[in-house]
Amino acid sequence: MSIQAYQRASAQAENPRETEYRLFATITSSLIKAKEQGRAHLGAYAEALDKNRRLWTVLANDCANAENALPAPLRAQIISLSLWVSRQTSAVIQDGDDIEPLIEVNRTVMQGLAPRVGAAPFAAAAG
Repeated sequence: MSIQAYQRASAQAENPRETEYRLFATITSSLIKAKEQGRAHLGAYAEALDKNRRLWTVLANDCANAENALPAPLRAQIISLSLWVSRQTSAVIQDGDDIEPLIEVNRTVMQGLAPRVGAAPFAAAAG
């Protein structure tokens, strides 16, 4: 099975929450690897930061849409976090700030997206 076929099958079987979790997991993993390797691998470091900033920008744009079904206070919090991620990313790139706060924010979001112990699995909850 080709990677594209696997990705299509995976996308069809996942609900949006699972997709968001998987995306955060992939990007957070890249940030962790970038932190471990440091700026010596500048290309991978910059790419991980860029992907993370783009993820948060997409989330903010989606939350800014009036048709978004999330509660308005939650949408506002996500937009606010997106702005913070953008500023923090700039500080990491320009001033050499630590990448760890970006990783921690993503981990916190992932905890919120993860299935609860004793809760129905994603697929059952979506049905």
